[in-house]
Amino acid sequence: MEKVPDVRAILESSPTIAILGINDAPEKAAFYVPEYLHDAGYRVIGVNPKLAGREMFGERVRATLAELDEPIDMIDVFRRPELIPAHVPEILAMSPRPRTVWFQLGIRNDEAARALEAEGLVVVQDRCTLAEHQKLRLGAPRR
Repeated sequence: MEKVPDVRAILESSPTIAILGINDAPEKAAFYVPEYLHDAGYRVIGVNPKLAGREMFGERVRATLAELDEPIDMIDVFRRPELIPAHVPEILAMSPRPRTVWFQLGIRNDEAARALEAEGLVVVQDRCTLAEHQKLRLGAPRR
């Protein structure tokens, strides 16, 4: 049986979010969800090799998670499910590790989730951070 994460607690205690697979096309969820999170008070750091070096939401986009040189509370994943296992070693190599890895709506990879959970990370699958934030009527994250 899948563990039900405390989405409210995650969103309230994750002021810094890395967006794995950020996009610069405004019509894509990988753009407008991070934009919403940024506008809601989160610090959003994009990760996408195609956009590396560009500035989005006041932060320089990184090519890989390994380039993040500061603590990240949550990784919000906008990657196809079959691509997620390749990111597991990169996530586990982060120091400090993020507390949460969130697979966006429509994204599910149970094998990757189990591997991350086995290392003590909280995993949310197939849910939208924007929709959950609005549904819970949350304000800015606690810092």
